[in-house]
Amino acid sequence: MSLDLRLFALSESRDFGAAVAAALDTELDDHHEQTFTDGEHEVRPEVNVRGRDAFVVQSLYADDTWSVNDKLCRLLFMLGALHDASARRVTAVLPYLCYQRKDRKTQPRGPVTTRYVAGLFEAVGVDRVLTMDVHNLAVLQNAFRARTEHLEAHPLFVHQLDDVVGDAEVIVVSPDEGGVKRAGKFAEGLSAVLDREVPTAFVEKMRKDEGVTGGALVGSVDGRIAIVVDDLVSTGGTLSQAVASCAAGGAETVYAVATHGLFAGEANERIADAPLNALFVTNTVAPQLTGGAAERLRVCDAAPRFAEAIRAVHTETSVSALNEV
Repeated sequence: MSLDLRLFALSESRDFGAAVAAALDTELDDHHEQTFTDGEHEVRPEVNVRGRDAFVVQSLYADDTWSVNDKLCRLLFMLGALHDASARRVTAVLPYLCYQRKDRKTQPRGPVTTRYVAGLFEAVGVDRVLTMDVHNLAVLQNAFRARTEHLEAHPLFVHQLDDVVGDAEVIVVSPDEGGVKRAGKFAEGLSAVLDREVPTAFVEKMRKDEGVTGGALVGSVDGRIAIVVDDLVSTGGTLSQAVASCAAGGAETVYAVATHGLFAGEANERIADAPLNALFVTNTVAPQLTGGAAERLRVCDAAPRFAEAIRAVHTETSVSALNEV
């Protein structure tokens, strides 16, 4: 079915956006981008959007070319331009949403940056935000006045892992107490695919100024394949600690799953040194691992899921149904 929509992707998300467009059997629409010598940006559509459903794909993370703040500004300018050009509805498609972990005050006078970022989207007239596996879904839904659509990556991963684990005994492990619900939902999906019960466990974790401490495993992984599940990997400290705890607890093999692979700081070395068989991520963030760490990486394509969600938004059908295994 041909869709009467406008789909844009800013330059650094062009490959992902093109994959989304291909899955929708369409092409990306033309737009103009320019950065002036003083560092200011100009972004605008080059096609008529009046009365049309407009979607803009931009994943908000820092890379070798753009800071996360440059990407955020350029996206906001594009969204605002679409709104001013009389698009019927403007949707920000954010495979990875920046500042989502700054969702509460962690010390006196601390910022709640997630809420401030949400206010920026509201200010430029965004009607809807579509994203995947945020750190805290309740915060997303409460921070944004615009409608929010939340995709989950676990249906992608569980089908990948079905081929990996076979008939072996499996356990899903959260790397901290805060991710227990996420691990439980992942275990439910994996249970449905494997047609057998999959238990869960978690690793105790405490954050201090000097880094992550703890590591006590709550639950038995002995003799099982352990699958550590998290929403993202940044410096790899939490992940490597959880993987080490599983290995020390007698797990036969340890896999890890994380939707967003930011891989900042010491992530490359930590992943390379961890007793880890493979790390599954999506391409919401372009993978930037090298050497032994890169050899362990397994990338699942999230573009078709975003295409399905865009189709659902445009045709006014259910997005949440896409999160079922």
